[in-house]
This record gives sequence, structure tokens and C-alpha cells, in this order.
Amino acid sequence: MNWIVRSMTSIMLVSGALTCTMLYAAIAPQAALHSTFGDGLHGPVAEIVVRNWGVLIGLIGAMLIYGAFNVQVRPLVLIVAGLSKMTFIALILSVGRQFLNNQAGIAVVSDVMQISLFLGYLLSAPRARGLAAQDQQ
Repeated sequence: MNWIVRSMTSIMLVSGALTCTMLYAAIAPQAALHSTFGDGLHGPVAEIVVRNWGVLIGLIGAMLIYGAFNVQVRPLVLIVAGLSKMTFIALILSVGRQFLNNQAGIAVVSDVMQISLFLGYLLSAPRARGLAAQDQQ
């Protein structure tokens, strides 16, 4: 698991960049819905909710990029991003299985891999820091 700790900057940069792609929903909400779910919502409420959803996911991506360079905030960023991604996965698997054949299915697989890496880091980093501190003594 030490490779995860050593690679976390790159992992968070890639994860953040992928997550930021959902800013597309803030710019073109109907196109984002169709590409992600193969379906759309219509009306002014849908426009507001989908645009806001895109911005919130984009902010998670920006947090991941920020956390890649700021080790002190990594645990919080990884927990928040992981919880966000787990919520999306749970919603798709519980009420939206029909969307798994669209890009939402790809997002679920990607999010599961990212969450696994985040969890690996959160479990390994404290131990790695402890070993590094012992080596310095």
C-alpha cells in the first residue's frame, strides 16, 4: 500500500480532473444528462438543479486537485470526495440501475476504483508517516 501513499499526488490529480469534467453539466445541462444517463429532465427547476449538481461535483474535483498539493487537507478532501462518490454509486445501484448502460455505469466503475485508492491511502498514510518518523530517529 505504500505505492498508494507515494502516488497519491498523481492519483488525486487524475481523479480531480475526471471529477471536474462534470462542470459540463453547469454549462450544458441537457447534453450532460443525455450523455450520462441517456435521458433528460425539462423545465426551469431541472436547469437549476442540474447546473448546481454540475458545479458541486466540479468543486469536489477542485478539492481533489487542491488536496494533491496540500497533504494537511488530504484526509478531509478524500473523505468528502469518497462520500460524494459513494452516494452517487448507492443512488445508481438502488434506484437507477437502468442507467448503468450509459456513461453513469462508467462513472460507477471509475468511482469504485477511486474510492478504493482513497481508502487505501487513508489506511496506509498514518502508518507510512509513523515509519518515516522512526527512520528519522
